[in-house]
Amino acid sequence: MCENHVQQLVAIDFLVVPTVSFRLLFVFVVLGHHRRHAIHFNVTAHPTAEWTGRDIAEAFPWDSAPCYLLHDRDSIYGAAFRQRVGEMGIREVLTAPRSPWQNPYAERFIGSLRRECLDHIVVFNEASLRHILKAYVEYYEHSRTHLALEKDAPKSRAIQPRETGIVVELPQVGGLHHRYERRAA
Repeated sequence: MCENHVQQLVAIDFLVVPTVSFRLLFVFVVLGHHRRHAIHFNVTAHPTAEWTGRDIAEAFPWDSAPCYLLHDRDSIYGAAFRQRVGEMGIREVLTAPRSPWQNPYAERFIGSLRRECLDHIVVFNEASLRHILKAYVEYYEHSRTHLALEKDAPKSRAIQPRETGIVVELPQVGGLHHRYERRAA
C-alpha cells in the first residue's frame, strides 16, 4: 500500500549526448523524488522499449519497485516497457504532451548534468560516458547541495564543526567540481 506519494514516486527520462565522432548516445535516468536521489542510469546507442523495460527492472531489483513512475509520452516507452512496468506493480503517471515542466525533478537533474558536467567534457564512446556519469552521480549524491534539501546533498552530510580541523579541498568529477571538508591537521 502506498501512503506517502513523494517517497514512492520515481521519475525517468532520456537525454542525448553526442560523442567526439558525432555519434549519438542515449542516457536513461531514474530519479527518486524523495531527496532527489539518482537511483539509476544507463547508456546505449540504440534505445528500444525492450531495453528500457529491462533497464527499469535493473533499477528496481526484487521488491524495491516504487508505486508510481512519472514519464513523458515518448515512443520509447512502448508496449514492452508498459508490460514490464505493469508486471512490477508500478502505476505509470504520464505527463501531458510537450510539457517538460510536469516532470521537474528529472528535467532539473538532466539540466544540471549538462551544465555542470557534459558541457565541459568531450565524450569519446559509451565507456567514457559511463565513467563520466558515474563520477558525476557520485558527486551529485554525496556533495552537491540542494536548496530544497536545506542545502544538503541527497545522501545527507554531517555538519563539521570548526574544531574538527582545517578546510581541505577534494577534487571530484576529474577536478571539474570540488568538495570541501574539515580534516585534522
